[in-house]
Amino acid sequence: MASSFHGLEVGKRALFAQQTALSTTGHNISNANSAGYTRQRAEMRASSAMSVSAGIYSFQLGTGVEISKLERMREDYLDVQIRSENKNLGYWEAKSDSLSKIEEILNEPSDEGLAYIMNEFWKGWQELAKDPDSAAARAVVRQRGVAVTESFKSIMDSLDQMQTDLKHVVDTKKGEVNSIATQIANLNDQIGRLVANNYDPNDLYDQRDLLVDQLSKIVDVKVTNSTHGKIDIAVGGGMLVEGNNANKLEFNYDSTTGLIDPESITIADEKIKLVSGELLGRFESYGFVGGGSESTIPYIKGKMNDFAMTVVKAVNEAHRNGESLDNIKNGSTDKFDFFTGTSAQDLAVNDKIMDSLDFISAAHKDPKTGIASSGNGDNAKVIADILLTKNLSFSDSTSTVNDFYRNIIGQLGIDSQEAARMRANSQGIVEQVENRRQSISGVSLDEEMTNMIKFQQAYNAAARVVSVMDECLDKVINGMGRVGL
Repeated sequence: MASSFHGLEVGKRALFAQQTALSTTGHNISNANSAGYTRQRAEMRASSAMSVSAGIYSFQLGTGVEISKLERMREDYLDVQIRSENKNLGYWEAKSDSLSKIEEILNEPSDEGLAYIMNEFWKGWQELAKDPDSAAARAVVRQRGVAVTESFKSIMDSLDQMQTDLKHVVDTKKGEVNSIATQIANLNDQIGRLVANNYDPNDLYDQRDLLVDQLSKIVDVKVTNSTHGKIDIAVGGGMLVEGNNANKLEFNYDSTTGLIDPESITIADEKIKLVSGELLGRFESYGFVGGGSESTIPYIKGKMNDFAMTVVKAVNEAHRNGESLDNIKNGSTDKFDFFTGTSAQDLAVNDKIMDSLDFISAAHKDPKTGIASSGNGDNAKVIADILLTKNLSFSDSTSTVNDFYRNIIGQLGIDSQEAARMRANSQGIVEQVENRRQSISGVSLDEEMTNMIKFQQAYNAAARVVSVMDECLDKVINGMGRVGL
């Protein structure tokens, strides 16, 4: 026979089980807005039955209910999918951000962009060709030449500043990767000790998964399960986290160019190759040694420098072949470049021209007489043609000044649009997967309120069972043997 107190034990177990379920529901409700939280569910099962004999019959008598585990409502497949898409989102966000900032720096098309300034410079030479003796026309050419040099300097300085800012971002992201790796390793340690003692550290799992999600946007990650609930994380082929140990991601800047040396990107002294993620996008924007067109800012700076110095070389050659008012009036044979400087960043109008407009070479010698006259504007026309129609030999192509610059702007626009489109696509995919994950892991307050009522009523019923059993025992203990009293 079962013990007379068996019913009390059944009621007690029911009270404990429903109370645990209520506490779990309250925990879910409390963390409804906590980032990375995964809702939990108290899994109940019938406790082990006891064998009972009653006369010639034997049977299994139920002993109530017990909590088998507190389960995290998490789908591993969705975690893998969202982390896979996260790295693409991080990469295209970084690329799109950099390209859009370069577009802002170049500011095309506008009345303040380099194309407009170059066009005004061409117009100045064209007007000077019509009236080469005009001091006003010469002053316009000089001033617009100054505007050209200042525009190039402004663009290059802005690109340099952007690159400096990106260097800070890159260093910060490296520190963030290493910090997250250390935190994950520490959580691995805590989780391993709890799991080894048969505990389910669900909240620690949530903290770790949130960190892995954050890491997956910065670098490409490969997560594998280890012993006692721990995980290992590989990045670019190198082990960033191994159980309780966190390795460091490192890289160096080339001492000559200041760019990132791709051979120096390592984890635990092992060379790795990043394939996606925000850090790779920042790397490419800042620039790799030998990165070519993939190194965004160095590539644009190289193109702008090629553009500036090719134009300067052509204008200077034509200017030296011309005759200035100083040559015509004073019989001087001195010839000067219109521009000075060795790069787009240090261009300037020649100091001689800044001191005197007479040093602008607008004329050519008459082929018959070999004498240049003050009313001759042939050389100004030659320079105007250089700026408008003449094909110049740039480092990788031959084209007019306008076509070369339009190609730079056009390609930049295409790249920026592509990056923005890929960013939007990746964002959409991440949001879709995240919505699916939230439908499983997220807390629904309506559902939790329903569960609360369900567990509350079950608790009340269990309490009633205890009360009934108490009354029965009271009758047995205090009422039996008192017949007639």
